[in-house]
Amino acid sequence: MRTAFKFLLLLVIGVSAAARASDTGTDSKKAQIYNIRTTDKLSIRVFQEDDLATICRVDAKGTVNLPLVGEVRVYGQTLSGAERTIEKAYREGLFLRHPEVTVTVEEYAPREVSIQGQVKNPGRYPLPVEATFSVLDLVTKAGGFTDTAQGTSVRVTRILPDGSTKVITLDVESLIKGKGTSKSNEQNNALMLEPDDIVYVPERII
Repeated sequence: MRTAFKFLLLLVIGVSAAARASDTGTDSKKAQIYNIRTTDKLSIRVFQEDDLATICRVDAKGTVNLPLVGEVRVYGQTLSGAERTIEKAYREGLFLRHPEVTVTVEEYAPREVSIQGQVKNPGRYPLPVEATFSVLDLVTKAGGFTDTAQGTSVRVTRILPDGSTKVITLDVESLIKGKGTSKSNEQNNALMLEPDDIVYVPERII
């Protein structure tokens, strides 16, 4: 009887540990995927340094204003990347020897992209917060190409952090047909949309 009880106890402990590990893995994955945007509201805490805890928004310059160290740029970084950046700021400022920083998002900035031109339902679409979203996903969500769409020359316009504009042309039609291969790392990265990207599908010249 006691052997059966011990077995059940070990089973419960094992399931609980697996669940905790799964949750930790999910949180870690989210921290690696999400890139911080301007107007995100972040909670920033330093282990055993309650006076340094703060909740603040990322300003237009991509920075957060932190106790002691002042402005620290976190725009475009993952949450784990921002943690390392803030830890470095406290170390290099000689305020803390071994800071352990935790960054979480209290409130996400609006995240939308737009698609125009020859798709069945052009307009603005929300981006998932903690997952990737490709040009192909967007075309599908917009109802697909029209009969006159030139799907081999889909343009993505992106505003870069320095304010400059980047335009990349993609062959989405081949991807839909399962024939697409990336010609460069740049194209491959461009398939993953970022907030405020503008996708334009031109009309095919007949």
